[in-house]
Amino acid sequence: MAKLLLSLHVLASVLFVGPVAVAVSMFPRRARAALAEGPEQLQAAASVRLLHRITQVYALLGLAVPLLGVGTAQVMDVMGDPWLITSIVLTTVAAGLMLLFVVPGQQATIDSLDAPADPEERTRADKGLRLLPMTAGMFNLLWAVVVVLMVVRPGSTTGA
Repeated sequence: MAKLLLSLHVLASVLFVGPVAVAVSMFPRRARAALAEGPEQLQAAASVRLLHRITQVYALLGLAVPLLGVGTAQVMDVMGDPWLITSIVLTTVAAGLMLLFVVPGQQATIDSLDAPADPEERTRADKGLRLLPMTAGMFNLLWAVVVVLMVVRPGSTTGA
């Protein structure tokens, strides 16, 4: 049972967290192009909407990763191990960044594209867009640390 849960956990992380990591990283650059005047604006706006949708859908699907992880940890009897607790805390922080900064920042940009003449929307989008590269980087860094903890966990029986 542990091998099945672990396999599902790893598959879910690759298939669901990977696209979110890429989408949140690509969004700020495409958003700047979408908000700027120029020939690329319409294509960039379509890209921004798609990246936002990918972020939302795959972030929701990504909830399977910690759920399967907790199930795997219970079966493997490692729930109290410090590396796992650290991973859970970092995953929670990454989820918080996603919910509090990334998705609202992306939404502010989308709203600004939908109401380009509204100066209030534009100001909100500019503020959100300034934070997006940093929060995207932090989100991806947190997931990278979690992956390393999963691979090089203390007390591993693999001998690696």
